[in-house]
Amino acid sequence: MLSKSDHAPRVWIVSGPSGSGKTSLCDALLEDKFWQKRLLKSVSCTTRPMRNGEVEGKDYVHVTKEAFLKLIKNGALLEHEEIFGFYYGTPKSIINEADVKGRDLLLCIDVKGARSVRSYFGKKVASIFILPPDVEVLAQRLKKRSTENKKDIEKRLKRVKIELSLKKEYDYIVVNDDFDEALKKIKAILLAKASEGNHVLRTT
Repeated sequence: MLSKSDHAPRVWIVSGPSGSGKTSLCDALLEDKFWQKRLLKSVSCTTRPMRNGEVEGKDYVHVTKEAFLKLIKNGALLEHEEIFGFYYGTPKSIINEADVKGRDLLLCIDVKGARSVRSYFGKKVASIFILPPDVEVLAQRLKKRSTENKKDIEKRLKRVKIELSLKKEYDYIVVNDDFDEALKKIKAILLAKASEGNHVLRTT
């Protein structure tokens, strides 16, 4: 049996445009008992208002702009970015928590935040980009989400071009045209990469 000290943690990044399904896929991954024991998902801080259906501390930690700027000033964030007037960031404290628990770190973050994480962790990072079937499907998903108005949806669709232009920076691209199949592909990627190099896939 491997101890926590035998585990060389890996950092998993999952990115994709709003409406690509990246958050839902990460949540579904963590519903799998096998991966529950091996992954620790980071909960981002944000100044964005809470959406209907979100759970504080599970989906996001909502803070004031003043509190967020203080986190930046104190160097408490691994990465952060302003998107459409709201701040998003990953607390550095998650690194120590993952190390103590002997788990890999799962980050569901924006493409620009992913660049910062790659710079920080280097070869420990493995990244997956979630690609929607096409922009029309993406627009339909955003409309169904019913958490943003038409103007906000248009802003997000314009940002998609920037996000898609960075997909080549990722190790893997998974097209989410069928949710269950996309989830299977993500699990297959994790299994294949989890034991490479100095990384150890714990079986217990």
